[in-house]
Amino acid sequence: MAEVKQYIAVDLGAESGRVMLGSVSADKLVLEEIHRFSNGPVEEDGSLHWDFKRLLSEVKTGIGKAAKAADGKVAGIGVDSWGSDFGLINAEGKLIENPYHYRDSRTQGMLEEAFKLMGKREIYEETGLQFMLFNNLYQLLAMRVANSEVLAKAKHLIFIADLFSYHLCGRVYSEYTLASTSQMMNMRTGRWSKEIFDKLSLPIEIIPYVVRSGTIVGRLTEEAAKESGCGRIDVIAVGSHDTASAVAAVPAGDNNWAYISSGTWSLMGVEVPEAIINDKTFEYQFTNEGGVENTIRLLKNIMGLWLIQECRRQWQREGVDLSYAEMAESARNAKPFVAHIDPDYSGFYSPGDMPKRINSYLAETGQKAIDDKGQMIRVILESLAFKYRWVVEKLEDITGAGLDCLHIVGGGIQNELLCQFTANAIGRKVIAGPIEATASGNILMQAKATGQIKTLGELRQIVRNSFDLEEYEPQETQLWQQRYKKIKDKL
Repeated sequence: MAEVKQYIAVDLGAESGRVMLGSVSADKLVLEEIHRFSNGPVEEDGSLHWDFKRLLSEVKTGIGKAAKAADGKVAGIGVDSWGSDFGLINAEGKLIENPYHYRDSRTQGMLEEAFKLMGKREIYEETGLQFMLFNNLYQLLAMRVANSEVLAKAKHLIFIADLFSYHLCGRVYSEYTLASTSQMMNMRTGRWSKEIFDKLSLPIEIIPYVVRSGTIVGRLTEEAAKESGCGRIDVIAVGSHDTASAVAAVPAGDNNWAYISSGTWSLMGVEVPEAIINDKTFEYQFTNEGGVENTIRLLKNIMGLWLIQECRRQWQREGVDLSYAEMAESARNAKPFVAHIDPDYSGFYSPGDMPKRINSYLAETGQKAIDDKGQMIRVILESLAFKYRWVVEKLEDITGAGLDCLHIVGGGIQNELLCQFTANAIGRKVIAGPIEATASGNILMQAKATGQIKTLGELRQIVRNSFDLEEYEPQETQLWQQRYKKIKDKL
């Protein structure tokens, strides 16, 4: 009988975190959610931060519960998180302050500040990354411009997932997939860009060395093991960027496919063997991020279900508490194609009254305001689907290869209406699943680190064996095509 090993995945999202226990055999993965906790920004002195101490306590609680559920037989622990944000560690090895939240306003104006010091195209040629206000490059530049006392005290800068791993095992490092999203790495070489640090006068000496996903980096410290109530388990660098772990677990075969990791953000792209940095990727603002097993995730960041999440929060503040299922059903019954928005409009980026912002956008673009909640959700879902169509066309243009199907993974696949709209808009089959792609990729990359899995293809076969997948065939394609032709220049 094939050996079964158990691993713990710590999966940190912008709205919630959870600790999962995974059992891996020769051909199957079984997941169990052990501990879930809320997450979100906290305000400190007028700025948005993460409550790191509380989150770390929740992580240790979850590890303890998972180790107990596994009867102490755990082969590894891996941590993944969103792609932005970092903590600063002083000479005594302590976190100096709570990490800033990527939606904090301190980065306003930092793109322009960076372009004064290094040309926009020059930065892109070096890093191959889409220009996003929350990239760690602009967060660090904001601290340097403000002559931050905290930055002056820093000995190490550690990105979020790796910051948790540091507090678990005591090792300072930067996992490749997470480091690659910072816009401080040369994506052709996979090394830190000295040119970026020099021209923007940033302290390269505080940036840790890079390790590859699937590396055993240490063991739980005696203190962390005691606090968690478990043994000194190996800590493994997985795809520390949650999208990297999610893409690792895309249940794809050998055909030409694209993916969306669907959640608060929609990360949509293809897997390629090396960075593609040229006139087209610069014009379309595509990003080259590191993937597991020496791959590159050529993708586009799209605002995603953030728009719906913020609508829901606003309606809750107004006393109307709708579940996501209720919102989807009301959208299903609303009229098609009454309006459109660009999901990536800058005015939608920050927390606030999203329905009001959407209506302001509609007014500015000569469209009628929407009062009905279901109608507004439908407009968001249709607009996201059309944005996905736009990205598919650009991916095919950049790579010169046609795409046969689209895999959607992550929590967003629970919105079946969006999955169907996406198939309609792109005119191709959509394969949805698994929901737990990030945790699956996290755990299976740990299994690869221990030698239990040999190749990325074998890893994806295990995913196909382990989860039920839902297929969506295109419907009403002529109507969707006609509508897309009218609005594609506005996306």
